Amino acid sequence: MATIAWLVPGLLEGSGGHRTILQHADHLQRSGHECILYMENKGAESSHRLKSEINRIFGFEFSDVRSSWSDIEPADMIFATIWYSAKVVRALPFPCTKCYFVQDYEAWFNPMGDGFLLAENSYCYGLHPITIGRWLPAKLNQQHRVLANYFDFCADLNIYKPLPAVEKERAICFIYQPEKPRRCARIGLEALGIVKRHLPDVTIYLYGSREKQNIWFEHTNLGLIDLKSCNELYNRCQVGLCISASNPSRIPFEMMAAGLPVVEIHRENTLYDFPDDAMLLCEQTPEAIATGLMELLSSSGKAAAMGQRCIEFMKSRPINQGLSQFLDTVTELLAGDPVSPTEPTPLYRQEAVKADLQLCPADKSQSQAHDIGRLAFLPPFPRKVARFIYHRLRRALL
Repeated sequence: MATIAWLVPGLLEGSGGHRTILQHADHLQRSGHECILYMENKGAESSHRLKSEINRIFGFEFSDVRSSWSDIEPADMIFATIWYSAKVVRALPFPCTKCYFVQDYEAWFNPMGDGFLLAENSYCYGLHPITIGRWLPAKLNQQHRVLANYFDFCADLNIYKPLPAVEKERAICFIYQPEKPRRCARIGLEALGIVKRHLPDVTIYLYGSREKQNIWFEHTNLGLIDLKSCNELYNRCQVGLCISASNPSRIPFEMMAAGLPVVEIHRENTLYDFPDDAMLLCEQTPEAIATGLMELLSSSGKAAAMGQRCIEFMKSRPINQGLSQFLDTVTELLAGDPVSPTEPTPLYRQEAVKADLQLCPADKSQSQAHDIGRLAFLPPFPRKVARFIYHRLRRALL
């Protein structure tokens, strides 16, 4: 068995990216490999403290966890897991199999400039990429002529599953993470505002972040909730909304495993991994997203049929399938066998849902509502002014 090191960025509570890294490192150690985690930390935190934090936040146990990336010992394989760790792995002076655990096209996380270009450069350092999902291999090949292997988006079917005893509500749940620009919180809120205006009886649940901002329509913000509560929420709602402007989130697949139809945006990055009979991919405007949401809300029969297809699709994607795909690639690389990167093709072949023109802001009240929503995205400095304007506009709508 091999010694495999991972360069892990500083821990973030509630981070799906960290959970995925640790889950796959844990699978390797359960398969007999020795895994060493090198944590990115500004301070010299003790190994014991780091182990405790990993276990407390994510529930995984590792016997060897070290602080900082400055003193990496020789290993058989080393994984970069974030764009600025790729250069560290490339520069290691000892022979080893150098890999890149790629969860997203991270160049897009930065404005055009040094950060964007340096993140793009990370894909060209000669590391072997192993990606989550099928879009990233296509993107890396098209953009950088870099070949990669992938493992499929899967879900833990012991956690995410139908709960027949949970009563269905006329409700939408939205993964709301304003601190992550790629999750398009503003577009999602504007779409939900349109839905709420036309279907005021619909309950809207936001979750996924501790941040709470001024939102102009009635809703319930659940904040950060545990995995079991997520599954209960998915069983309670009629539609799920998750927007990804880059690689898809794992959340829509977990929603589908629970039998929840999902609305997403129709872009190249979402066409490779989603089935076209269990999803509605919409044009990226709030009006088109609202159209897709209301289409499912207005037809419980269609939503139920899509929910059943979601369950069937995810039955073939238990979490162990993705973990096994990942382990197979690692095993081949460690053996020195030539790994044949695949060339995935899109799964989703339907046209994008287009906006119902009647939903476009056509009167003063709706335009004002959109203006109120945009106040939620003002920086902290003018918040008092924003609140004053918010309440004045709100009174004008009543």
